[in-house]
Amino acid sequence: MKNCTDLSSVLNGDPTAEAVIHGSSSYPNISGTVKFYQLCNGVVVYAEMTGLPTNCQACKQPIFGFHIHSGAECCGNSTDPFANAGGHYNPNNCMHPYHAGDMPPLFGVKGKAVLIFLTDRFSVSEILGKAVIIHGSPDDFTTQPSGNAGEKIACGIVKAVCR
Repeated sequence: MKNCTDLSSVLNGDPTAEAVIHGSSSYPNISGTVKFYQLCNGVVVYAEMTGLPTNCQACKQPIFGFHIHSGAECCGNSTDPFANAGGHYNPNNCMHPYHAGDMPPLFGVKGKAVLIFLTDRFSVSEILGKAVIIHGSPDDFTTQPSGNAGEKIACGIVKAVCR
């Protein structure tokens, strides 16, 4: 089940799971996919987004917080469209930024972002059914418990990929 091949072979194959991301009603143009590839030594996460908010001013290019949350729903209320996504996925009760769900930020480029990284903070089976959230501000990696990443602007639920 676990793949121990090189990275290019993994990315050319089917992911173990993925989350299809949709923006909130305030950010309806956001869409994308986060793919999770279970390897023998961790999980490769590959995210590709479009429709992100833009800012063309020098030194103000958008950076977005990016996390796995503990909840299993992308719904909420009038003040937080994804309130039911819960807090950061944190099964070991670690301080921020050591939550299992704390991931590197997305760097926006003209409304698009691509990110790929390797993590051993979780296995794919542990995050199935969890919410992936994009926040409107960068995570400061300091503020407890959530990194002051601001408004939740997009969400998707991690689902196993049937082969």
